Amino acid sequence: MSDLEKGITENGAGYEGVEWNILGQRYFPKVICDTSFAFETNANPGDAVPVHVHHTQDEFILVQEGELDLKLDGVWSKAYPGDVVRMPKGIPHGYFNKSDKPCRALFWVSPMGKLKDLFEQLDDLSDVEEAVRISAEHDVDFLPPEANE
Repeated sequence: MSDLEKGITENGAGYEGVEWNILGQRYFPKVICDTSFAFETNANPGDAVPVHVHHTQDEFILVQEGELDLKLDGVWSKAYPGDVVRMPKGIPHGYFNKSDKPCRALFWVSPMGKLKDLFEQLDDLSDVEEAVRISAEHDVDFLPPEANE
């Protein structure tokens, strides 16, 4: 069991200097402990994480710069800087940068579950089908492509 450690994770850096490249997007872990896992993403125009479900975790997004198009439980919406998106466990969700500008956002999940291990396995992986298979082993299930329409 890992408890939350006191301290500061600096802007533009990952916890203990870690950075992951997950299917072309940069992820910087900010908090890693059993009860919470937070990471910053930098999504370029066209980047997305297709609709998926976390069965054991609640997830949140704080948009810091830019905007995100979200599909939450089958409904499209937009989130702007300062907005917090709430995604309870079991609710299908995905995010998409459909704008012409980058988006920076802070994500966090509670509890951490297997997400840190998942991100470590996805780092520098380019095979999308393999990423979907590995995700399912870590309690994250991607829906069929038509869920993203």
